[in-house]
Amino acid sequence: MTGWLSWIIVLALLLVVAMVSVRKRKLTGSGGIAAIFTGLLVFAGAGYIGVLLLAAFFIMGTVATSHRKDLKAKLQAGGEHPEARNAGQVLANGGTAVLTALLALINPHAKDTYTMMLAAGLAAATADTLSSELGMVYGRHTINILTFKKEAPGLDGVVSLEGTLLGAAGALLIALIHAVATGSGAAVLFITLGGVLGNLADSVLGASLERRHYIGNNGVNFLNTLFGALAALLFICL
Repeated sequence: MTGWLSWIIVLALLLVVAMVSVRKRKLTGSGGIAAIFTGLLVFAGAGYIGVLLLAAFFIMGTVATSHRKDLKAKLQAGGEHPEARNAGQVLANGGTAVLTALLALINPHAKDTYTMMLAAGLAAATADTLSSELGMVYGRHTINILTFKKEAPGLDGVVSLEGTLLGAAGALLIALIHAVATGSGAAVLFITLGGVLGNLADSVLGASLERRHYIGNNGVNFLNTLFGALAALLFICL
């Protein structure tokens, strides 16, 4: 398949997914545009593997967000549980994937390492989304990650065992997809651990800086994915 044909196919797929997502109110208009550019930049550096991992995160995140939205709405202050992600949210979750893809483009000799970091960043994003969205539904005992005191589900920095395990399962699935796509399972453990640690870092930041309004949710989500990617790199280097 020629290079131009690959780009045309990927662009067409991204356009279709973005338009359907906007129509189904999974993305806002700005979110759809950001998703297209994110996908193209990831494809430029990480190829089809990067796009596949990005798609896996989006699908799992969308399903988890939509699941039992009626129950989640009751837990929100405004009585609503918005599903549509805007441009800021798309870039917060996909920013690290874009950065690692661009690094792979600049330094193709280290492409495998950067693709592994990309996977770990998306594993962290997946773990965070699944643990928070599904933890609100299935979490039996929700506590503040810093004080260990019982708090209501849905608050920043509140975690549950069930949500954390579901998030870890999502991170593992991203790692397994990376393994199948690359033909090597050597980084499965590192990607999964990066995802889990990134998710925990997200909760710590949520319970501390976000609650005090020093940083917003998008900033927390970006740092979560960046932490996951760097943690996986550290494990590889050890």
